[in-house]
Amino acid sequence: MEPEGVIRFNLKLVAAPPLPEQAVAEIEAWRHRLRKVGLLGQDPDRYDGYGFGNISRRLAPFAGPPTARRFLITGSQTGHLATLQASHYVVICACDPAHNFVEAEGGMAPSSESLTHGVLYALDDRIRWVVHAHAPTIWRRAAQLSLPVTDRRVQQGTPAMYKEVARLMAVSDVLNQRLFAMGGHEDGMIAFGRTAQEAGDALFARL
Repeated sequence: MEPEGVIRFNLKLVAAPPLPEQAVAEIEAWRHRLRKVGLLGQDPDRYDGYGFGNISRRLAPFAGPPTARRFLITGSQTGHLATLQASHYVVICACDPAHNFVEAEGGMAPSSESLTHGVLYALDDRIRWVVHAHAPTIWRRAAQLSLPVTDRRVQQGTPAMYKEVARLMAVSDVLNQRLFAMGGHEDGMIAFGRTAQEAGDALFARL
């Protein structure tokens, strides 16, 4: 299995002031809920002590080309923080999986999973929230739960994941389940939905 928290995409980060605190209130509330049950965070006994898990949401305006669908995501390696401020969130302005490229605005590097989040937003405009959680109890039983699983040879945060997620959408009922396991990423689960509640429910229902 691969190490946690490694940024594999080419990043263009433009320094920018954080969004107003009220703009991150809902995403922060859901991050707190996920962290409380250990679906994201940081633990010295898990993944060599690296932070794990992240959450994002689409930002208006929602029109525009798929590769330029803006979204807000947690900053890289912020899992140890119980509460995040607006400055700990980063705006992703564009994702180009074919060239392994992410353009972002903020005061820190975005999550290493930013490209995977961007892929989901690009593939289906109805998706407005994405959660990357670490749930060993679900991940180890993905087949038993009839959950779609990405090829274990495909690493997270890489251009290959774009094709793999697109494949799952074409050959499985992942859009209805709103949840899939990352075969090559220990305990990694991706949940998504039109709302935070939909994405959260996809995880909590299996737990």
